[in-house]
Amino acid sequence: VFWGGSSGEGLILAPNAPVVDAAHRHGVPVLGNVFLPPAAYGGQLRWTRDLVQKDAAGRHPLAGRLVAVAEAYGFDGWFVNAETGGGDAALGADMRSFLRELKSLASAKGQRVTWYDSMTVDGAVSWQGALNDRNQAFFEAADAMFVDFRWTADRLASSGERAEGLGRGRYELWAGVDVEANGWNTSENWDAIVPRDGAHTTSIGLYRPEWTRNHLPEDRRTPGDFHAADDRFWTGASLDPSRPDGGDSWRAPAVSVADRSTVTSLPFASSFNTGHGLRWYEEGVVTSDAAWNHLGLQDRMPARRWVVRTEGTRPTVGFDFADAWRGGSSVLVDGELDAPTVLDLYATRCPMGVNTVVELTHRTDAGAVTVELAVATEEAGEPGAAPPYLWLPVTAARTVKSVNGWETATVPLTGLTGTRTGTRDGTPTGTRHGRRNDGRNRTGTLHAIGVRLTAAQGPVRWRLGGLAVRDRAPETPGAPTALRVTAASGGDLRFAWNRPPGDLRHHILHRVLPDGTRRFLGGTCQRAWFAGGLRPEPGERAARFEVRAVGELYTTSAPATVTHSW
Repeated sequence: VFWGGSSGEGLILAPNAPVVDAAHRHGVPVLGNVFLPPAAYGGQLRWTRDLVQKDAAGRHPLAGRLVAVAEAYGFDGWFVNAETGGGDAALGADMRSFLRELKSLASAKGQRVTWYDSMTVDGAVSWQGALNDRNQAFFEAADAMFVDFRWTADRLASSGERAEGLGRGRYELWAGVDVEANGWNTSENWDAIVPRDGAHTTSIGLYRPEWTRNHLPEDRRTPGDFHAADDRFWTGASLDPSRPDGGDSWRAPAVSVADRSTVTSLPFASSFNTGHGLRWYEEGVVTSDAAWNHLGLQDRMPARRWVVRTEGTRPTVGFDFADAWRGGSSVLVDGELDAPTVLDLYATRCPMGVNTVVELTHRTDAGAVTVELAVATEEAGEPGAAPPYLWLPVTAARTVKSVNGWETATVPLTGLTGTRTGTRDGTPTGTRHGRRNDGRNRTGTLHAIGVRLTAAQGPVRWRLGGLAVRDRAPETPGAPTALRVTAASGGDLRFAWNRPPGDLRHHILHRVLPDGTRRFLGGTCQRAWFAGGLRPEPGERAARFEVRAVGELYTTSAPATVTHSW
């Protein structure tokens, strides 16, 4: 939910494009927010009446407009939060009618509607902390309901039973957990929602988990500090969901909710770009030394960060912003590596054929290490168990290309037939590589990807800069067309262009300097970009700009160009 809105700023908030692009790349729906605030915060009951008003035909015009906005901007529906008190039963009936129409129109467009447990059927605002007679009609009119923080164990249990009695799923109820103030220090009755020894009672609704950024002092809001806090929040005190800290009072999502793979088709690629950075890198070279952020450029991230399987000392693993192959970040493994160490990367559901290969781009900054690709062609034996990995050599791969200190190894998956499981506790044993079947190749499914690192000399600092899985040669996208400056004020320029046909990852915009080198200005999944504060280079009378389309495997198109006179 793209949370926000207020009596002073506006009541209806649509998600911005970078958030939508990043979420959809991860398979996550995004809802806009309709917020009718309490009177104590400037809310006016006439705004609620305006929202649910009917036309002469008895329809709710704003329901149709909300669906049209979501369709136009590409997000997935609305979270409706009606908290202005003072209503009556007639207003409650109008709100139910509005929700039913909103849901009907939204469903026809593949959108959804979530209701916040606030207004009751008599039109008053009274947070129930449960699904009951006073809000059931709103739940029935929507796709899901966020249950207010006032819930108890008994109320949640009865709410789940009531939802199922209505022919609905209990997981269409989100039990609200308010983490805005205290983050992972929030005290909650976790067993009431996600008991350790049984099925979950309802879904979890985390309210404002951007606490992971907001609680940091201003001088520590760096990408590295943010991700350290974010990993602690989502993974728990152990920083490894495969071995959670039993003494941690925070029931981290990664240890109580299964991840869902969105890597289901080929080609797939990631440069572990988090969507922000201190510099911008292209093939290991800095093409802009300015800090940047744009979530639309974020790659699909490993879900369970970071599962490390070793019988030795666990190394430090995380996103690092001091160096990268592409974008703004890489994955850094730093430690003694006194035993073979497996790092889980992606759960996948990819088809695997005779031409499937994995490309791994990596670099060793300290020590010496043997790198093996870990692939699983079968499911793990039980939830949370180590995938039944096969080990394929990377440092001895047949095709290795070295560019700017980074090595890219191409590892064929042709003909994998065997599996190599770990020991009962998930620690890998042995060094056998995956077997090949003498040309009798078969297809299958790739279920997991990781790496295994074995130190020849330590301590080790090893970076993973890129990963790609493909079953054909990379295709170069067509070039954008009609790049133009649509507005200019001094050094503030707005660019627009026409998108080429076909599937794209994003577009990137560069400025071509007088010496012929390119400086990265920005990237977006959209067809426009604003660049502020540009200045002429010494002796430069006109500046040249280029925009390129980037494919899923990071192949880049020929440029579209435009020149702007100073």
